[in-house]
This record gives sequence, structure tokens and C-alpha cells, in this order.
Amino acid sequence: MRWLVFLILVALLICGCVQQGPKDEESLEIYIKGSDTLVQLVSNLAEAYMEKNPDTSIVVSGGGSGTGIKALINGEIDVADASREMKDSEIEQIKQKYGTEPLRLIIARDMLAVVVNPSNPVDKLTVEQVAKIFAGEITNWKEVGGNDAPITLYGRQSTSGTYEFFLEHVVRPYTGKGYSGTMRNLAGNIQIRDAVASDPNGIGYIGVGYLSDAIKVVKVSMDGKNYYSPLDEKAVEEGKYPISRPLQQYTLPQYFQGKKGEVLKDFFRFEVSEEGQQIVKESGFYPILKTDREWNQQNFWAKIE
Repeated sequence: MRWLVFLILVALLICGCVQQGPKDEESLEIYIKGSDTLVQLVSNLAEAYMEKNPDTSIVVSGGGSGTGIKALINGEIDVADASREMKDSEIEQIKQKYGTEPLRLIIARDMLAVVVNPSNPVDKLTVEQVAKIFAGEITNWKEVGGNDAPITLYGRQSTSGTYEFFLEHVVRPYTGKGYSGTMRNLAGNIQIRDAVASDPNGIGYIGVGYLSDAIKVVKVSMDGKNYYSPLDEKAVEEGKYPISRPLQQYTLPQYFQGKKGEVLKDFFRFEVSEEGQQIVKESGFYPILKTDREWNQQNFWAKIE
């Protein structure tokens, strides 16, 4: 009889009939899904937390910010990683379905780096030039002081929060347009990095945590006079690097109930603790700012404690 029960359970798992995720109130597993920019960082944080709390299981996966937010809306996960803020339409879906608004916690800061092949002589661009390049208004490197060669664009897929952030904060404000139809949409930061590394005429944008010696970081300027690198910690802390964004996680208030809720709350505390923020730095990102901590206190912690 026990073998029969066992075989039935295996069959149910194979066909996906057993619910896995936050709706399983007996499970202490925490499911996190979303931003590919955040996936390695959150995996590092989860691993460190589980080493300190061996009875806890945290499952982290990527797929893009939009994918994670959709999974949160559908009740499939506990936490959505996002490299962009939720859209009003997404918040409205959660309000209609759950009768509450999502909670947002800022866990790190990211500087989006504009990168080119190391053989490319171009080492600095204005934000306006970057925008025009990705909108397809500038199509040859000689137009920005480089070689007489066509520019190859590499960007993210439309489900990516990085795709939307770069579009709304860089491309569209300066051109009034969307991305060029010639841009090659790749799955993640690593894919863009590798593509630019192998293409002398390539240009892309990636999270600073994914930089390597295989590509060259372009300094960026707002005014055409002062150029800054996302690797310049002082410039970043002073807010001088122009392509900066918060990295956040979204969850729902009802997920803080019971023992699993306490575990989830404790993990969030760990992420923004001194130890957690050290892992943020070691993962190639920047710790949250004082203003981020104040925002978290007013809009996250005050609502769950």
C-alpha cells in the first residue's frame, strides 16, 4: 500500500499536479523568481543565509523581471526579483486579485554599464549619443569618433527589467523613440557581454556586476564635459554616474503569516544587513543608499512589523 501511495505521488509530481510554491502553507521553501540581473546576487545571498539556517530552503531562478512579476501575480512564487519598478497595471492586477498592494524592498544598487569591444577606440559617450545609437539615429562609429564601421547593437529581451529601464531612462527621453529594429535581443547580461567581446563593432548595456576584462566600459556624461565610469565608487556614491537604478524585490503582505512568514521576513532582514550588503559588494553591485534605507523603513518594514 505504501508503495502505491509513493507511486501516485511520483506520478503527480511528474505531471505537475502537485502545487509547489507559496500556496503550500506547510512548506517552508521560499520561491524567488525574476530579474536575470539579480539572479546571481540573490543566489549568493540565499546560499549564505541557508548556511546560517540549514533548515531553510530558498529556490532562486531568473527569466526576467516581467516573468517574475507575472509569477507573483499568479501566486506561483513568494518573491519577485525586479531590476525595474512595477508598472501601475501590474500593481492594479495584484490589488484586484488579492485586495492589497505589493510590498517593495530595495536590496542593492546597480550601475548599468555601456560596453564595447576592447579593440574599439571609443572610450566615452554622452547619454544623448548612447540614446541615439540604440534608437538607430547614429549607425556608424565614425559619427562618435570611432572607426568607419557599422555599429552592431546588443540588448535585452522585452521581458527584461533592464530592457525597460534603459529604454525609459536613456533611449526614449533623448530621442522620443524606441529601440532600433536592428538591435539583437539577447537573454541576459552574460550573453550580451560575450557577444560584444567577440564583435569589434558591438555595443551593449549590462549590469556592473557582469563586467569582465573581455569587454571595455565606456565612460558616460550628461553634459559632454564630465565623464564617469560605473566602476568609480566615489562618482557613484555622489550620484554623478548617470545610469543608476535600484534593484528590488516584491512580495505580498499575506506571505508574512505563520512560520514561513517569519523565515521570509528574516531573509529580507539578512539581505539588507551589514553582512548581506557585504555580499552585495562582493557580487559586483553597490550597497543601498541612505535614502533607500529610509524608503524601505517607511514603505516596507513599517507595514510588516
